[in-house]
Amino acid sequence: MADVRTNPRQPRNPEREAAIEAFLTRFADCPDRDLLAEMMVTVCRLAKDRTGRGELKLLSRAFKELRYAFKIFKPYADIRKVSIFGSSRTPIGHPDYVQADRFARRMRESDWMIITGAGDGIMRAGHVGAGREASFGVAISLPFEQKANTIIANDPKLINFKYFFTRKLIFVKEASAIALFPGGFGTQDEGFEALTLVQTGKDTPIPIILVDAPGGTYWQHWRAYVTAELLRSGMIGEEDMHLFRLTDDVEVAVREIVHFYHRYHSARYVGDTYVLRLNTPLPDRAIEELNDKYGAIVSAGRIEQSPGPLPGEHDEYPDKPRLVFAFNRHSAGRLRLMIDDINNF
Repeated sequence: MADVRTNPRQPRNPEREAAIEAFLTRFADCPDRDLLAEMMVTVCRLAKDRTGRGELKLLSRAFKELRYAFKIFKPYADIRKVSIFGSSRTPIGHPDYVQADRFARRMRESDWMIITGAGDGIMRAGHVGAGREASFGVAISLPFEQKANTIIANDPKLINFKYFFTRKLIFVKEASAIALFPGGFGTQDEGFEALTLVQTGKDTPIPIILVDAPGGTYWQHWRAYVTAELLRSGMIGEEDMHLFRLTDDVEVAVREIVHFYHRYHSARYVGDTYVLRLNTPLPDRAIEELNDKYGAIVSAGRIEQSPGPLPGEHDEYPDKPRLVFAFNRHSAGRLRLMIDDINNF
């Protein structure tokens, strides 16, 4: 019988463990039943804590929203997606709208899919450019302003959320890139959150592209503010400026995103070891160059190449070579530059 305690230091409850095991065997048998058992233990503890009905309703609704979203995205797990953010108030025909339409169209032509908030403005432009079949809508219930645009309305890939936090989790979890067009508080919020997640290592490295219309100044002014106030005062480091790229050229934006996955595939931790999965192996000379140039981001040992999964990866992507090293966990900007070099070798 598996130990279904979420904290091994907690005293065992054999009767509860046996009941959970029996329930899972009958109604929810699957390879990851240990995690389901942990969830059921948490439910029992919520009852023991006399958690309020309001909090239970919040947990229940959030849990159901995430389960449904996982179900909708699962058939498309092998297709890379870009999350597009921007103002819902941008009118059709505006230069920002046209730029978002062009960007989404080019990403679809590159075999990517699009995720937007499903509203009008930049979100509608993204769905127009990508087309309904290549679009996901991640909508939020608001008392004003927000409704599904006519492109994605009633599509099976439209998901309606009650909570911003569950919606934002899906935006980041399902995306292999973030594209930000001019927008209001929500756009700024999503942009800063994406940057924070990558900077702090809570998300793996992804391209974050700030896209102006040709000749536009929205993101140029934003970068000027970040440089003058955040960088100059030491609130961020110089290397953090490498976490995003700014352009007013759609082709540059698309190339930046697609090329990011030219050789680099994905990343994760296995214990304290950072694993960069690659689509193709690197020559020995490239490994030496990486150690010479990026040795400062390694806390111990060297950057080395492995032909396949490490123990603990559960045979994920068994055909892909790896770079493995002890990442210092704070040089995210330098790591981003290293991935660029990996792709360019």
